Amino acid sequence: MSKKKLSKEEKQRLKQIKPGRLTKRDARMGVLFVSPWILGMALFLAYPMGASFYYALNNIRMMPRGMMFTFAGYGNFTQILLSDTEFIPELVNYVVSTVISVPVIVVFALIIAIMLNQPIKGKGLFRLIFFLPVIIVSGPIIGMLNDEGAGSITALDTQAITTAIQGFLPSMLAEPISDLFENMITMLWYSGVQILIFLSGLQKIDRSMYEAAKIDGGSGWECFWKITLPTIKPMILLCLVYTVVFISNNDQNTIIGLIQTSMFSGTKEKGYGYASAMAWLYSLVVLIIVGLFALLFFAKKDVYEKQVKKAKKQRKKEEREVKRIRRRSARNAAKQKRAEAK
Repeated sequence: MSKKKLSKEEKQRLKQIKPGRLTKRDARMGVLFVSPWILGMALFLAYPMGASFYYALNNIRMMPRGMMFTFAGYGNFTQILLSDTEFIPELVNYVVSTVISVPVIVVFALIIAIMLNQPIKGKGLFRLIFFLPVIIVSGPIIGMLNDEGAGSITALDTQAITTAIQGFLPSMLAEPISDLFENMITMLWYSGVQILIFLSGLQKIDRSMYEAAKIDGGSGWECFWKITLPTIKPMILLCLVYTVVFISNNDQNTIIGLIQTSMFSGTKEKGYGYASAMAWLYSLVVLIIVGLFALLFFAKKDVYEKQVKKAKKQRKKEEREVKRIRRRSARNAAKQKRAEAK
């Protein structure tokens, strides 16, 4: 009786662990909806990435009959890191300016989103005004505006700030910060999408939470730090990643220009292979920056989720112990039968 009762309990536990039909159907539907993206990534992303990495390991020359590949191993990467006088300094400037400008853009977008989420008249018009630069400055238009000086503040207006920064900070940090103040208008143009993301997150917060906090004596500042900011933390991470990727792929980025110049260079040292190696190094740096922001703002797991995971591990451990005891009892019973038979 005890063995039959034990087996029934095990079967019930196994049924609880195995996913049901509804869960399996939801999983199949999820894969079905994601399959166009997976197919597109396999066709239009995986193959180009593999081809570019193969190019990075070769010296490529354009011949009348096509490309001529000469295997160089990691020679292109070594040449970039040790001999290139333009790429590494521009890469350092990019890292410093990105680490400084991305939080500024995200904080500005959050402030504007909080202001636009207030019950004011003409909210739609203000949202249109802040999102309009995203449409206008896309493509070659931003280059034309920057050439005319529309995207930067004049040097006379920022001279005092630049002089003060250069007097307190080393040149490696002073130059990117000074460029940030000079190009403040362009930086703020990049915040339209982030404002919409923050607005969607703010509008999903339950207003009763603010009412309960105010009844308990919470101020507006405390509500922001205890309710608003923790709730929109995933949105902050999304905006950080989006801003890093947008700035990194922008046409006004000097590193993109260096890669294009190296790609169409007619010299033996440079070409498609050299440019591919530069692109891979640049992509690695961008991934590192995204990873650092993700580590800083990645949402921590809830205490309840940790307890549930711990309970599942303990249950699996108990099930393994029950199976081990059953196998041992079966072996002992078999030995006893053989002994009785003799």
